[in-house]
Amino acid sequence: MTVTYYVAITFTVTDDGTIAPGEAIECPSAGTAILRAEVLSRIRGNVGAVAFSRTGDPDVGVFEDAVVLKKFGDIPIDLSMLY
Repeated sequence: MTVTYYVAITFTVTDDGTIAPGEAIECPSAGTAILRAEVLSRIRGNVGAVAFSRTGDPDVGVFEDAVVLKKFGDIPIDLSMLY
């Protein structure tokens, strides 16, 4: 069974000054993920957020690459951690 997950993920600055992913929140739709990412990007301590989706079959653990829906704030250019 193929499903699509919608996620908002925050980004923070680590002690060594690099930007790293923070909390990821599953959302019920693409629109909700985008809105959640925008709100999360404005919370103190977060430097940005990304809304993305991933489609695949959780029963066999096979997923397509993540699709970035929208970016907010200061996030890394390399988002390979989403894939």
